[in-house]
Amino acid sequence: MKRLYRLEPATFANIWGGNKLRAFGKSSEADRIGESWELSFVTGSEAKCDGVKTAELFDKSAWGERAAKFDFFPTLTKFIDAREKLSVQVHPSDAYALENEGQYGKSEMWYVVSADEGAGLYMGFNKEYTPCEIEAAIADGSIEKMLAFKEVAAGDVFFIPAGTVHAIGGGVLIYEIQQNSTLTYRLYDYMRRDKDGNLRELHIEKAMKVLNTGVYQPEAFDNADEGGRLIGKCEYFIAREYDVNAPLTLKTTKKSFLALTVISGAGSILAGDSTYTASAGDSFFAPANEGEILIVGDMKLITVEV
Repeated sequence: MKRLYRLEPATFANIWGGNKLRAFGKSSEADRIGESWELSFVTGSEAKCDGVKTAELFDKSAWGERAAKFDFFPTLTKFIDAREKLSVQVHPSDAYALENEGQYGKSEMWYVVSADEGAGLYMGFNKEYTPCEIEAAIADGSIEKMLAFKEVAAGDVFFIPAGTVHAIGGGVLIYEIQQNSTLTYRLYDYMRRDKDGNLRELHIEKAMKVLNTGVYQPEAFDNADEGGRLIGKCEYFIAREYDVNAPLTLKTTKKSFLALTVISGAGSILAGDSTYTASAGDSFFAPANEGEILIVGDMKLITVEV
């Protein structure tokens, strides 16, 4: 098995998507690309390496000891280009999702790649509201006014635990690192219709059972551990940001895989006997093993492991 693989993402033509991802080398027959799933083991939406689906190419020995405790590959990473606002939504906790959906919930984090002037994210409510007030606002379409809005800039990071009501605003390009789950409850979607002309499904009753009714509290991470900037950490992923302007050596171990995504800039990645060119939007997967990866160039890089 090679020490490093270039990932071939799965792309999606979401109705709210834009065209910024084409500059990152993403392609689609559709006019808009909303999402590019960089590291994905999701059935039917897998990323590929050398034309082979990740789930077929990498067994648990490639995941690493920490990830192998899960019955599924624990992590999903993606680019999201929001030309328009995404729905107001919430993800349930593992406990609720396992009991009621037969699958896991979702916590996630957002890394802002770029943002148009005045663009931002909606995270939690701007004050404590009662469930009755929230349901009434959903019904009359005013719920967006109840959400806390924050203008954002490149490099901003936000960890969104399960239960946090949230929405990505129009004009924001993010890199999302999340628990490997596609379970989402929509509260409000601006009366938008899908490609077939139907109103998109809402899940208000379920959402009201799992959402936090108060103010979002940003989580700070202790950066005094293993280099880079620690930007997110939970049971399902550990994410770090590196500003590479001198040769950087990353060591892979048997404990975890290592995924790498270039956010900006360009350079080369040397692993074993192979050298890979790397530019903005490129993603790579290093199976769990004992080895080193040398990164040279001038780039901003995010790494993900468990």
